[in-house]
Amino acid sequence: MKDRHQTTSHEIERYAGLFAKRTRHMRSSAMRDLMEITARPEVISLAGGLPDTSSFPPESFAAITDKIARQSCASALQYGPTEGSTRTKECIVEVMAAEGMRADADDIVVTTGGQQVIDLVTKTLIDPGDVVICEAPTYPGAVPTFSSYEADVIQIEMDSDGMRVDLLEETLARLDGEQRRPKFIYTVPTFQNPAGVTLSAPRRRRLVEIARERELLVLEDNPYGLLRYEGEPLPPLYALDGGEYVIYLGTFSKILSPGIRLGWVTAPGPVLSKIKLGKQAADLCSSSLTQQFVEIYFQESNWRRYVQDLCGVYRQRRDAMLDALAEFFPREAEWTQPGGGLFIWATLPDFIDTGDLLAKALREERVAFVPGSAAYVDGRGGSSMRLNFSGADVDGIVEGVRRIGKVVDEQISLFSTFAGRSSEASSRDEPEDRPADPPPDVRLADVVELPRRGGERRAQGS
Repeated sequence: MKDRHQTTSHEIERYAGLFAKRTRHMRSSAMRDLMEITARPEVISLAGGLPDTSSFPPESFAAITDKIARQSCASALQYGPTEGSTRTKECIVEVMAAEGMRADADDIVVTTGGQQVIDLVTKTLIDPGDVVICEAPTYPGAVPTFSSYEADVIQIEMDSDGMRVDLLEETLARLDGEQRRPKFIYTVPTFQNPAGVTLSAPRRRRLVEIARERELLVLEDNPYGLLRYEGEPLPPLYALDGGEYVIYLGTFSKILSPGIRLGWVTAPGPVLSKIKLGKQAADLCSSSLTQQFVEIYFQESNWRRYVQDLCGVYRQRRDAMLDALAEFFPREAEWTQPGGGLFIWATLPDFIDTGDLLAKALREERVAFVPGSAAYVDGRGGSSMRLNFSGADVDGIVEGVRRIGKVVDEQISLFSTFAGRSSEASSRDEPEDRPADPPPDVRLADVVELPRRGGERRAQGS
């Protein structure tokens, strides 16, 4: 009997003519592809952006669900308004106020996670071939969405201060010459996913000025703003803009739980009206049950204290990962030092392909990460990786980095062996007075210029 998951060439041909043209451009999500593998207990996952949900008190969960069952079971199991319940939106207003933003509950739509916001905004604004501008690298989960709607994605390089706004202006000027107008700029300005860097205050102000000057929409994705471990907070783009050109995306996934699948969006009125229509067509409404969970939690618990506790846990794990990278990664590598969020971006010598490295790491060392190419639309990032430090404990982080470092060292040794043999063979065929070939090129990939971390710690330890 044939396995129902197996697909024959005949079946592929049978359905091929039925697929919409846009399915040719659909891309799989690197994180979703890894979920089944990384769920295995023997695998240490530094891949997915998994918050530490084990820190949420089970007694609080039990008390909240018990209260829903006793007091509002029928409404929790019922459809709700497309834009979300008023009480949930009041909770969202409170969260936004904690980062210095003033929002009106009537201008908010509750969504099924932050990912749905990216999908709804793209569906609302993008026709095939329209330009979307985003950072390089960008959130890997946004790449499949932009591809699905056949957007022409242009990525702007970053450095340690976030997106290079000067390069953005050059790109916009070039597009003007081509008579092409971007539909929106997508950015994760605070503790960026995947790079971990933060857009500087001057660049934030200039980005908002550009949006106003050009009447250009900006989609600000801010899941990590409250997860700060050092330094002073910077105002979100929405606070600087006042909601005139900035569409704001928030989520409860990183400050409460991803399992409740609740995010939100606030946008200029005409855009928000279209987003509501898109949501009606997508899922009618977000879960009434989980909205009530949030409402009761905010009413009876100190959500800010919980986020502070999370920050303490994540700070320790970030530091453990930085120390482990300094100990186990080669001198040729570099990585970011995020002041918050969940991710570190590491870049290896450019002869290493992290897609191949992942396969080897999973097979031989049972450890996972996200290859850097998942954060690009054009094949760049092949020597980089995204490492998550929130989903594993300190021991798991250190061991996971050690395992990756072991595989990296093996790849470097293999490369050096073959490069040495090649150089030796070449020297036998050439005149003795010819200068020796230069050593193998082990430059860092020129994908993103981000601050070096490892050398400083090694110098201190030497």
